[in-house]
Amino acid sequence: MKLLRYGPPGQEKPGLLDAEGRIRDLSAHVGDIAGETLLPQGLDRLRAIDPASLPLVEGDPRLGPCVGQVGKMVCIGLNFSDHAAETGMAVPPEPIIFMKATSAIVGPNDPIELPRGSEKTDWEVELAFVIGKTAKYVSEDEAMDHVAGYCIVNDVSERAFQTERQGQWTKGKSCDSFGPTGPWLVTRDEVEDPQSLKMWLEVNGHRRQDGSSATMVYGVRYLVSYLSRFMSLQPGDIVSTGTPPGVGMGQKPQVFLKAGDVVELGIEGLGTQRQTVVQG
Repeated sequence: MKLLRYGPPGQEKPGLLDAEGRIRDLSAHVGDIAGETLLPQGLDRLRAIDPASLPLVEGDPRLGPCVGQVGKMVCIGLNFSDHAAETGMAVPPEPIIFMKATSAIVGPNDPIELPRGSEKTDWEVELAFVIGKTAKYVSEDEAMDHVAGYCIVNDVSERAFQTERQGQWTKGKSCDSFGPTGPWLVTRDEVEDPQSLKMWLEVNGHRRQDGSSATMVYGVRYLVSYLSRFMSLQPGDIVSTGTPPGVGMGQKPQVFLKAGDVVELGIEGLGTQRQTVVQG
C-alpha cells in the first residue's frame, strides 16, 4: 500500500494511492496515518479494504507529511561510503546518530525556507523507514518486523549552523521546513530490498545526486537493532538513513541553495518530491 495524508497543514486527512495513482479517502476507517494505524494489525485492516470502495479525492490537494504525530525523527550521519569519501571524512565505526526536530517536518512539495542568516543551506535525498511496532533491544533477525514501511526525506541542512558553530549538528538540521517527508508511506511488503534502491536529486534541473541505497554502510535491519539499544522506537517514529554523494558542500566549488531554486528528488518505488526555496 501507498499511504498518504492530504489537505492544509495541520488539517491533513488520511488517504491511500490506488492502482491508477488516484487519492482515496480513508477518513471513515482511520483518524490518521499515525500510531496504532501503523501497527501490523492496523495495516492488515487497511489491506482488507477494497480501494475502489473508498471515496475518490477530487482535484490536486496538497500532500502533507505521509506520517502524522511523529514522536521523533532520528537521522544517521555519514552512512553512505561514497558520501563519506566526498566529505573527506572516515566511515564511522558506529552509526552517527542525531535528531531532527519534528517541527521541521513538512509535506513533500512544501517550500524550503532559508533560515535567517543562512549562507550554506544544502540538500540530501534520504531513504527513511517508519516504525510500525515498538522496538526495544531487538535483534537483527527480528528487526524488520518492526518496520511499517519506507518514505523519502529531504534532510535539508544548514552547513554553517551544523559544523562551523559550537555544539551538535541538531541546530543545522532542525530549522522549519528542513524535513520534507513523503509523498507517501510505502508499506514494507512492497519494497523487496531497501538496500537496492536508486536515489536522485536535482537542483534547477541539474542532476546533483545520483546514487543507490546499496552503498549504505549500515543497512535498515542493522539500524533498527542498533538504535533500539539506546532508545525505544515507537510506531510513527521516522529514521532517515543518510545520503549518497552529490550534496552542495561536496561540489567543487561548493554550491548552496538560494531563494527561487527548485529542488526535485526521488527514490525508486517511493515517489518524488519537489520544493521551491524561499527566504524565511
